[in-house]
Amino acid sequence: MLRVISKGQLRSYSSTSVSKTLKIGLIPGDGIGREVIPAGRQVLEALPSSYGLNFEFVNLDAGFELFKKTGVALPEKTVEILQKECDGALFGAVSSPTTKVAGYSSPIVALRKKLGLYANVRPVKSVQGVGRPVDMVIVRENTEDLYVKEEKIYEKDGQKIAEAIKRISENATTRIGKIALEIALQRQKVRELGGFSLHQKPSVTITHKSNVLSVTDGLFRETIRNFYNANAEKFSSVELKEQIVDSMVYRMFREPEIFDVVVAPNLYGDLLSDGAAALVGSLGVVPSANVGENFAIGEPCHGSAPDIEGKGISNPIATIRSTALMLEFMGFAEPAAKIYGAVDANLSENKIITPDLGGSSSTKEVVEDIIKRF
Repeated sequence: MLRVISKGQLRSYSSTSVSKTLKIGLIPGDGIGREVIPAGRQVLEALPSSYGLNFEFVNLDAGFELFKKTGVALPEKTVEILQKECDGALFGAVSSPTTKVAGYSSPIVALRKKLGLYANVRPVKSVQGVGRPVDMVIVRENTEDLYVKEEKIYEKDGQKIAEAIKRISENATTRIGKIALEIALQRQKVRELGGFSLHQKPSVTITHKSNVLSVTDGLFRETIRNFYNANAEKFSSVELKEQIVDSMVYRMFREPEIFDVVVAPNLYGDLLSDGAAALVGSLGVVPSANVGENFAIGEPCHGSAPDIEGKGISNPIATIRSTALMLEFMGFAEPAAKIYGAVDANLSENKIITPDLGGSSSTKEVVEDIIKRF
C-alpha cells in the first residue's frame, strides 16, 4: 500500500486544506470503462460517515467513441472542468485504434500533458497468502520518451522508412526520479508502522537500455543517479539499483519479490507495468494513478475490453483500487486504507470474483461484496 507523502516530499493534497466535500470528475471513456467507473463512485459514496467525506460527481466526456461521433477525443470543456472545479478524477478506458486515424490522439495521453500529470504510479501487490508474493510499485515517466508522438515517414531508394523521436530531458527525469525515491521512503515508513511487506529496506531500481541507447537512456540513468547523490543525506536509507530493461523483464517474472520501487521511462514503464499484472492474476486488479504537483487521476490498468463489454462481468477491482490510490494522493490515507482492506478481504476469500480470476460473479456482485466489508 502507498500512503501520501508529507508536504515537502511528494506533493499531495492536505486534508486540512481541502473541503470535506470533494468534487470528482468521472471520465468513463470507452468500452468497459462505462461499467467500472460507476463502481468507483459507488465505493466513494459508501465510505463510512466517520471519515467526514462527502462527494459530488461530474460526468465528463473523452474517448475514441466520442471522436468517431464528434471528431474530438478530448473536449476542452472536459479539461477546463477538471482544472477549475474538480479535486480529483477517475478515468475508465480508451479504445485506441491500432492503425493511424487522421486527427485522433489518445485522450489520456493528452490529459496527462494538459494537467501536468508527469508520473504514472502503479502498485502491484499480491494478497498475503494468495498466489505468488509480489510487492512493487512501478513509477513510469508520463510525458516523454517515444510517447511524444513525433513520427515521420519518408521514402529513400524507393523504400519507406519510418522514424520516431525518443525524447528524454533532465527536468522530467529529475521529477520522476524524485517521486520514485520519495515513494520508497514512504513505503518504508509504512513497514516500520507494522504494514505487511516483502521488503526489509527501501530500494529503487532504475530501468534503462543505456548499453545501446547511451545518449537518451544514458541521460535518464545519469540524471536519477545525480539527483540521488546530490540528496544523499535524505535518501541514505534507499538502495539505488539498476537493471537493463530486458534483464528487468526476465528477473521480474523469475523473482518479482526482489523489487520494491521501479522507475522507468515512458515506454519501458508501460510494458513493465502491464506485464507485472500477470504476476497477480489479471490486469483487472491492478490500479494506477496519474500524478502531478496538485492533481491525481485514478486509472485502472486494463483497456476497454470490447470482447466483454455489456456482459456485466468486467472486473471492478482495478478501478476500486485506483479510487483508493486517488484518495491517497489527495491526502486521505485512512479511507483509502479502508478500501484496500475490503478489496484484499474479497480476494483472500476468493469466492465472489469475476471470470478473469476464475470466478463466475458479476461486476455488481463484486462491488456489493467489497462495500459490505466496510
